[in-house]
Amino acid sequence: MTIDVKTARHISTLARLKIPEDQLPAVANDLSKILAWVGMLDELDVTGIEPLANVNDGHLGWREQDVVTDGGQAQAVLANAPSQKADFFTVPKVVE
Repeated sequence: MTIDVKTARHISTLARLKIPEDQLPAVANDLSKILAWVGMLDELDVTGIEPLANVNDGHLGWREQDVVTDGGQAQAVLANAPSQKADFFTVPKVVE
């Protein structure tokens, strides 16, 4: 699908964007390229893949780098603290 200048002008009106008339051909060209890129998704074989309505519904496996650690640099981080106590930053009390 290609977008012409008239359609680009209509889209800009719907989106409440003020696009100068001399820039509309470039916008129409860019929108056509975007639609062509999205159209490539039609070439994918998605048989057997369930539709996903929410990314939280799916489960992704953990990778080795996804494991939560303390980084092994507690002392190096605490060296930047103006005040510390037993491996923790100490901060002034802000609530009475």
